Amino acid sequence: MNILRSTLQRTALLVLSSLLSLGHSAAQTQTPTPKAQAEVGVKQDVAPMPKSYPPDLVQKGKALFRQDCSFCHGRDATGGESGPDLTRSKLVTADVDGNNIGPVVRNGRPDKGMPRFDRSDDQIASLVAFIHTQQNNALTKKGGRKGVDVSDLQTGNVEAGKQFFNGAGGCATCHSPTGDLSGIASRHQGLELEERMLYPKHAKSRVTVTLSSGQMIAGTLEYLDEFTVGLVDSSGSYRSWRTRDVRYKVEAPENAHVELFSKYTDDDVHNLMAYLQTLR
Repeated sequence: MNILRSTLQRTALLVLSSLLSLGHSAAQTQTPTPKAQAEVGVKQDVAPMPKSYPPDLVQKGKALFRQDCSFCHGRDATGGESGPDLTRSKLVTADVDGNNIGPVVRNGRPDKGMPRFDRSDDQIASLVAFIHTQQNNALTKKGGRKGVDVSDLQTGNVEAGKQFFNGAGGCATCHSPTGDLSGIASRHQGLELEERMLYPKHAKSRVTVTLSSGQMIAGTLEYLDEFTVGLVDSSGSYRSWRTRDVRYKVEAPENAHVELFSKYTDDDVHNLMAYLQTLR
C-alpha cells in the first residue's frame, strides 16, 4: 500500500508540474490585449481617417466634374454607362493629393476613350477634393451604380443648340445636319449620342495636301507614315504622295471636340444635345 501511495503521489506531482508548465507557456504565447500592447509599445494597425476637404473646394470640384466628367462617370462619380465608378477605383484609393488623378486628367486614356483635359493645379485640386469626398461618402452608404440620369440627357433648348452648332461651337465648319449628321439621332441614342458629340472615337482624320505647284487637295486620311501620305478625295478616289514632295496638314476630329471642353457650359452641352436629337 505504501508503495502504491508513493507511486500515486509521484504521478500526481508530475501531472501538476506538467499543468503548471503548460499554463506558464500559454501565458507567454497569449496575444496581449490592446491595452497591454499599448503599455509595452506594440505597434497596432489602425485604419487612417479619411481626409476631409474644404466645402468650397469640393463644390468647385463638383461643378467642374459635372461639366467635364459626368457624361462618362456619372454626376456623382459613381459610374456611368461607359465610365467606371470612381468611388471604387483602386487608382483613386491610392491617390495622394492628386498624384494619380492629376496625370490621368491631363494625359487622358485614349485607349479607353478618355480625352485629356488641360486643367490648372487649382482645378485639379478641386477635382481631387470632390472625387475623394465622394469616395469617402460611398464608404458609409449602401447602394449600387447610379449611372447617368436619363433626365440629364433630355433637357436643353433646341434653338439655342442650333445657334451654338452654327456659331460659337464651330460645329458647322466640319459637320452638316443634312450630310454626315443626317439621321444621327436614329443611329445613336442617349448617352451614346452624347459621347459621340463630346468625343468622337474612331472618327477618321482629314488631311490637306499641298503640291509643289501650290494646288491643295483635301480628303479623308487613309495612310500616313514618314514616307507616304494617302487620302480619299471627294470623288472617292485614293491618292498618295511621297511626304518629301508635298506639304500636308492633318486635322484629327477629336482635337476640335477636346478644345471645346474648356469652353462648354452645362447649357451648351444640353442645348447642343437637344438639337442633335432632332436630326432623325
